[in-house]
Amino acid sequence: MGIMDKLKGMLGQHEDKARKMSDAAEKKINERTGDKYTSQVDQAQKRGEGHLGMSDRPEQPPT
Repeated sequence: MGIMDKLKGMLGQHEDKARKMSDAAEKKINERTGDKYTSQVDQAQKRGEGHLGMSDRPEQPPT
């Protein structure tokens, strides 16, 4: 069983926490890079969430 399988299994119980963590990671990376790679970071976040089955996420307004 790989790490992605373990994460998928845990995600069912804690999807809201996983989304918050994903958003926090994206925010922190953008802060550290001075928003220089915002589009690449967003693409990576979407890919990662897609691998975990979180791709059906509704769009949220920017904060």
